[in-house]
Amino acid sequence: MKVGFISLGCSKNLVDSEKMMGMLTANGHTLVAHPSMADAIVINTCGFITSAKEEAISTIFEMAAYKQANLKKLIVVGCLAQRYKEQLEEEIPEIDAVVRISDYGSLHEVLARELNDAGSVTFAQAKRQLTSKPWTAYLKIAEGCSNHCAYCAIPLIRGDNVSVPMEKLVSEAKELAKRGVKELVLNAQDTTKYGVDLYGRRSLLPLLQQLHAIEGFHWIRILYMYPDEIDDELIEGMAGLPKVLPYFDIPMQHADRQMLERMNRRGTKEDVLKLVEKIRSTFADPTLRTTFIVGFPGENRETMDELLQFVREVRWDRMGAFTYSPEEDTPGSLMKPVCEETLKQQYLDELMKLQEQIAWENQQKKLGKVIEVLVEDKDGLTNRYRGRSAWDAPDEVDGMVIFRSDRAIEPGTFVQVRITEVLVHDVIGVEV
Repeated sequence: MKVGFISLGCSKNLVDSEKMMGMLTANGHTLVAHPSMADAIVINTCGFITSAKEEAISTIFEMAAYKQANLKKLIVVGCLAQRYKEQLEEEIPEIDAVVRISDYGSLHEVLARELNDAGSVTFAQAKRQLTSKPWTAYLKIAEGCSNHCAYCAIPLIRGDNVSVPMEKLVSEAKELAKRGVKELVLNAQDTTKYGVDLYGRRSLLPLLQQLHAIEGFHWIRILYMYPDEIDDELIEGMAGLPKVLPYFDIPMQHADRQMLERMNRRGTKEDVLKLVEKIRSTFADPTLRTTFIVGFPGENRETMDELLQFVREVRWDRMGAFTYSPEEDTPGSLMKPVCEETLKQQYLDELMKLQEQIAWENQQKKLGKVIEVLVEDKDGLTNRYRGRSAWDAPDEVDGMVIFRSDRAIEPGTFVQVRITEVLVHDVIGVEV
């Protein structure tokens, strides 16, 4: 059967999608690029925040319209399916099957029934079909989250943190290296909690040490590091592993003590300032990235000013920020006082304006530097290459390196680039 596959949401969801696509091809189906060509469509949904749920619902209805033509089967999986299986089945009759994340163990049986295949390869057995650029791949080291932040529905959707056994991760990583992956990106809801459930202690560093020993990887990048779990042992251990990039993605969400407590976030602003000092004293050129939520219940001028001052003190290299969106069944959705939408937007604008200035000032320090760049593509109109440095996570999360070269360069190649110009997020240069 010709199957169209749509993956929504985060990079962790993408790993699941790649396994499903691998399972579909192993069970005899052909993946097609456009839904108009498909006999069946599988949608892996996100249900994290309101906008993601709206996108998922809109996509389902958009794909359902193809049933008026050639489409025979529409299957919905993922986070939205986990939370709203019954509602989806009841309200969108065009859907032929809804499969919860917790039921992925029997996903092959559902697909075998709906798509008329033998179902011989299960989700757990499937070899991932990499969909990102072939030199970069994500490695999901854990499922779920045990932090239970007051604004977040992830524990409701995916349960508490369950780490993948280290030997399984190492085996998967070796397979990815054999397939030509040069940049391995570790993800989970909280990568720093890796191993606590399996080994009784945080085990991210031992995992990194084993991954570092695998031939083929040039960069190993870590995402979603919970601030109070980044200890001196991890920092110093990373410093002794050259392939592991000093890229610290530390979602803070806020800085005001009262707001952090209301959000059920551990740690304090003071703790993070000490952490930042430790990172910057250990590494010559680390990247510090964070995210913030503004407008959570209880937000006011005083708490916002505290956050702004914190941002001035740290001078984050990269930052994302969002206005709070209440999620049903989470503690935050019941909290008062509620911050007005106009005020949320005002606070967000203030924060982003400040960060833009800081980012611009940080960028100036990069002028003249020679950096290593992973080449990703070439713009035919400008004749300039585009790639990413150690400062830049994949999938346009951060910035790009745009540069000229006098030679033809194969995508997936590492080159040296001298920075000649900077923008707020990107840098421009020439190969040396």
